[in-house]
Amino acid sequence: MIAHRCEGLDVAPRPYADPVLSQVNGLSRHFTEDTLRAYLLARSARADNGCLIVRGYGSQRGVHQKLAGRAWAHIAAYVVFVGGYDPTLEVHHDCGAPDCIEPTHLRQLSHADNCRERTQRPRCRNGHEREVEPATGRLRRVCRTCNRLAQKRWRERQAAEVAKARATYGRASS
Repeated sequence: MIAHRCEGLDVAPRPYADPVLSQVNGLSRHFTEDTLRAYLLARSARADNGCLIVRGYGSQRGVHQKLAGRAWAHIAAYVVFVGGYDPTLEVHHDCGAPDCIEPTHLRQLSHADNCRERTQRPRCRNGHEREVEPATGRLRRVCRTCNRLAQKRWRERQAAEVAKARATYGRASS
């Protein structure tokens, strides 16, 4: 153990309350297995599809969530709910929801196996059906409907700016 100097005193770093939790990177040291389990359950809600969706830091949903310090919620959930965590492996979501901490939906895989298991979602984040790219036979990365709507909004903003500039310089819009 490395000692740190603090105002002339030798102070040893505070150990984890539970040695199992020391394997989780970024996890706050004050948690025990029981308190972390209660914390995760208090910050989560059951979805209709059976997923246990956790609310982490930030406003984005549908992405991996960080909580309990700087730890990923799904990794902390795997440690306390499933057990047998191996830090050299990745935690994979069988349900495909990155913010799910349901223990039956989590399993550990190597990085290569995790990449192979990853599937493309059939709908974009706005709910539009994704099209198949004819050249590759895979789903397109960019949703054409979302792209078309974004371009339309951009053209409307540009037209409004041009009209405003013309009005400022005394020219009527054509």
